[in-house]
Amino acid sequence: MTKTPIKISPESLYRSEHVAGLILAALVSMCCTTVVRAADSVPTVEQPPVAASAAAVPETWALHGQITNVTQGHRRFTSPYSGANSLVANGRTEETTDITLYAGVRLWRGAQLWINPEIDQGFGLSNTVGLAGFSSGEAYKVGANTPYLRMPRLFLRQVVALGDAVIQAGADANQLAGPVPADNLTLTVGKFSVTDIFDTNSYAHDPRADFLNWSVIDAGAFDYAADAWGFTYGAAAEWTRDAWTVRGGVFQLSRRPNGKITGIDFGQFMLVSELEQRHDWRGHPGKLKLLAFVNRAPMGAYSDAVALAAKTGQAPDTALVRRRASRPGATVNLEQELRSDLGVFLRASVNRGDQEAYEFTEINRSVSGGVSLKGERWGRSDDRIGVAVAVNALSADARRYFAVGGTGILIGDGQLRAGNEKIVEAYYAFQLDPHATLALNYQHVHNPAHNRDRGPVSIFSARVHAQF
Repeated sequence: MTKTPIKISPESLYRSEHVAGLILAALVSMCCTTVVRAADSVPTVEQPPVAASAAAVPETWALHGQITNVTQGHRRFTSPYSGANSLVANGRTEETTDITLYAGVRLWRGAQLWINPEIDQGFGLSNTVGLAGFSSGEAYKVGANTPYLRMPRLFLRQVVALGDAVIQAGADANQLAGPVPADNLTLTVGKFSVTDIFDTNSYAHDPRADFLNWSVIDAGAFDYAADAWGFTYGAAAEWTRDAWTVRGGVFQLSRRPNGKITGIDFGQFMLVSELEQRHDWRGHPGKLKLLAFVNRAPMGAYSDAVALAAKTGQAPDTALVRRRASRPGATVNLEQELRSDLGVFLRASVNRGDQEAYEFTEINRSVSGGVSLKGERWGRSDDRIGVAVAVNALSADARRYFAVGGTGILIGDGQLRAGNEKIVEAYYAFQLDPHATLALNYQHVHNPAHNRDRGPVSIFSARVHAQF
């Protein structure tokens, strides 16, 4: 891969189901290695699970694949009114399916090139609107009944040794097996997701393996750079030494909030940094991460939109008052193993609430946390139970904007009697065989889209995941 990734035009996303299916089916059929875990990401190299062996032979190339289907539905719930971005109240069922190939090659010492073609199909509930903490991380902001081919990732990763000690990286999606330096500088450049590297968490980060809700698998107020599918162009550097890692990156924002990214243009961008500290607590590993970010782009202030609407008599619209501005934010991210089969996590995040949400969702403050338990105690060691709670809130400026009829990326009921959006999520994942899982998921959302007049709503999900 060159340092300038390929450009994807909107037209190239919508190819015929037959052609895309044949291409990816042929590629997946070539897979001869096994994915160790379900995470679809760019793994960091300070976390490999296996000690180094002098006899270890590094992989020179690898092919992996996965397929995931999520079916979600909810019953009718209380809704005295609705707007353009409301969750439809009369009960709906939707499904999403994605098939991904992970193809990687070792170019030279420490360098890996990865490409991830993917076929997507389906819709999120209400076309992925109506909840600030949306209910499925497998649902994108672009839906289609007909499967289409796209390229979410194409990136180069270079690892530079900063010491003599090595550890063994296991074979994985987007990671070749082989020894890597324990102390290192890792550079990643190309097209990938910001959350492949930043804000990761072992217990709540992968909608194909653990929780589904957006404000549980990611920090709710982390308004990270992304296209409508969650990916963008950028570069990241990670310096790992002993129990510490420092990360930094620059990523391209879309030209307008929640827009598509069809080529490289850093006229609008996000800067992000993260400090990670790894530790043991009573012999059990844990991590604490502190993250800060700032978005720099033309964006609209909620108060300006409300003031203009008062003059014109129209509904407020941040698109009419956009000017170049900065929007900072910060997160805290903790994970801790308590026993070999039990772990807990906690995230807290905040962003400046006077400007519109740019890429992710309308959350200005968020706290989430939960537990993850493996099934060792009942003889199902590969099964997993997870329970999480998230509380999401809007700023005062945002509440006024939505109360007088404003709409945003995911929410906008036409009115708003504001209250914190409260979410409880629980899942049980059955390991059907070494390559397949079935997960049942339940979410209870109180005050959907921060609105005390609507809901509560109960959402039921079934997820089938296979990896090759």
